[in-house]
Amino acid sequence: MAKRSTEAQLVHPFPAFWDGQSEVLILGSFPSPKSREMAFFYGHPQNRFWRVVAGLYGDPFPGTVDERSAFLRRHHLALWDVIASCRIVGASDSSIRDAVPNDIRPILEGAKIRGIYVNGQTAFRLYQKYLLPEIGREAVCLPSTSPANAAWSLERLMEAWSVILDK
Repeated sequence: MAKRSTEAQLVHPFPAFWDGQSEVLILGSFPSPKSREMAFFYGHPQNRFWRVVAGLYGDPFPGTVDERSAFLRRHHLALWDVIASCRIVGASDSSIRDAVPNDIRPILEGAKIRGIYVNGQTAFRLYQKYLLPEIGREAVCLPSTSPANAAWSLERLMEAWSVILDK
């Protein structure tokens, strides 16, 4: 007999970050427990997202939510996640079940997004399944900045992620 999950469906606890000046949309899968606790993107101290993007733009590491928000505005970056609600075990993207996608059309209609990028294979797979058929815009899959992606050094991540600067 299959084991049934007693875990509740989690709902994304904070809004997308974007404004009318946003040019690059970066999508994750679903926020980790640390991000949900912080109520902002990439809150786990071992996630390398903020180190990667700060390094790409030559900025100091933005440690607080206010610093991160200012960084995103300054560099015209929008952040959101593919999934609006799901069942998930801890921060394990591979455990995502019963996913309900976010609607990214308001961002695409309200900003001049020149490129959509996804942070990792799971986010890319979810994007392909749920969002691509709805919006018809391809996304570029970037290597995950998660600490689970230990095979990628910070330098290698920065090289791969430098494509967000190209468009």
